[in-house]
Amino acid sequence: MNLFAIAWKSIRQRALASSLTALSVALGVALMVMVLVINGTVTRMFSQSATGYHLIVGAKGSPLQLVLNSIYFMDRPIENIPYRYYEQLKKNSAVVHAIPFNLGDTTEDGRFRIVGTIPEYFDVEYIPEKKFQFSQGRALTGGFEAVVGARVARAYGWSLGSEFPIAHGGNLADVHAEKFKIVGILAPTGTPNDRAVFIHFDGFYSIAGHEKPVEEARAEEEARQAGEAPIILPNAGSKTTGPLRVKAAQPGNQSQPAPAPQQAVKEVASEQKQVTAILLQMKSDTLAYLYAPRINKAPVAQAVNPIAQISRLLNDLVGNVRTMLLVLTGLIIIVSGISIFVSIYNSMADRKREIAIMRALGARRGTVFSIIVAEAVLLCVLGWIVGTALGHALVFLAAPIVEARSDVLINPWSFEREELLLLPVILVLSILVGLLPGLTAYRVDVARGLQE
Repeated sequence: MNLFAIAWKSIRQRALASSLTALSVALGVALMVMVLVINGTVTRMFSQSATGYHLIVGAKGSPLQLVLNSIYFMDRPIENIPYRYYEQLKKNSAVVHAIPFNLGDTTEDGRFRIVGTIPEYFDVEYIPEKKFQFSQGRALTGGFEAVVGARVARAYGWSLGSEFPIAHGGNLADVHAEKFKIVGILAPTGTPNDRAVFIHFDGFYSIAGHEKPVEEARAEEEARQAGEAPIILPNAGSKTTGPLRVKAAQPGNQSQPAPAPQQAVKEVASEQKQVTAILLQMKSDTLAYLYAPRINKAPVAQAVNPIAQISRLLNDLVGNVRTMLLVLTGLIIIVSGISIFVSIYNSMADRKREIAIMRALGARRGTVFSIIVAEAVLLCVLGWIVGTALGHALVFLAAPIVEARSDVLINPWSFEREELLLLPVILVLSILVGLLPGLTAYRVDVARGLQE
C-alpha cells in the first residue's frame, strides 16, 4: 500500500473533521475562482468594446469622458464638433470607416441613451471578428427608423413596429412629438450596445431643434475662416490639406427654410449639423498612431485611442479592486490552510499509538512523516477540486442575474489563466501545513506510544 493510500484511509477514519477542513479550502478556492472569472469577463468586455475602432474623435476635453460617452454610453457628452469636419475626415485616404454619433437624447423615461448614426455602423465589426447580428428585423435605411439593443427591447417589451418618442437632451419634461419606428432588434452582444437605441442620422436632424441655427452656424464658420479654429487633417501620403473654407452667405439667402411637417425627413444644410463623436477605423495601427497628434494640434477636435484610455482606467481603478479581492480571497485560503494544520496537529495526540504500531511493523520515521504530509496534500487538493467546481457553479447561477442587470455576458465554463496558478499554490500551502504535524509524528517514541 503506497503513502497516499494510507493517508486516504486515515482521512476516511476522520471523515467529519477531514470534510470540514477540506470544505474550508473549497470555499476559499470557490471565492477566488468567482473573482477571477467575473473580473476577467468584465475586463474583456471593457477592453473589447473599445477595440473595434482605432480612434475616437470629439470635442476638446477629457479623453476618458469622450471614450466613456461614445463607446460605453456613460457620462455626458463633452461638446459637438462641426459636421463638415466629419465630411472632411471620411474622405481622407487613410480612413476606412468614419461613423458619426449624435448623443445626448434619451428614451422617454431617461433609462437608455439615444444614438443618432448611419447604417454603416452595423456593417463594421464592433470588436475584432465580430459583427452585429439581428435577432429580429434589419439595419437602418433612413427616415424615422430605429434599431434597439437586446436589453432595451427586453426592458420595454418592444418588438418590430413599436414606436416611441425621445426626450431632448435627457430632459424628461421635453419629449419630442416625433416617433421612431423599430425596424431591427440586435442580438445580445455583451457590450454597451445592448442598452442603446440607434436612430437614423437623417431622422435625428429632422427633429425640430436638433439643427444649429443658421446665424450661429455661420458665425462659427467665419471664426474658423479668420483662423481661430482651422480644420486641418493631412491625407495619407500627402503633407496636409488646407483649412476648411466655407463661402460667405449671399444677401437674400439668409431666411430659414419653412418647417418640415411632422414625421417628414427634411434636408438640413451641412453647416447646421454637428456630431458628438466620430468613430474611426484607419488602414493600419501605424496611421492611427501618426494621425492622432496631428488632429490634436488643431483647435477643433481631439483624437483619442480608446484602448489606451480604458487600459488606464482598468489599471488605476478596476485593477486595484481586483487586487484587493484577490488578497482577501488569498487570506481566506491561508486561514483554511491553518484550519487543516490545526486539525491534523490536534489529531497527533490520538494517533501516537497508531504511529507507534506502524513504526514497530517496520515503517521508518521518514515514511511516517511523508504520510502526514500526504494527508495535508490530499485535503488541500480535494478542496481545490471541489472549490473550482463550486466556483464555476456559482458563476453559472449568477450569470443570468448579472446579464439581466448589467448586460455582461458571462461564460461560467471559461477558465482564466490565473486559475492554473491555484493548484501549485495549494500544493505549496499543503506541504507547509503538513510539516509541523509530520515532524511531530517523526519524533513519536515507539515504546511510549505502544504503552499508550
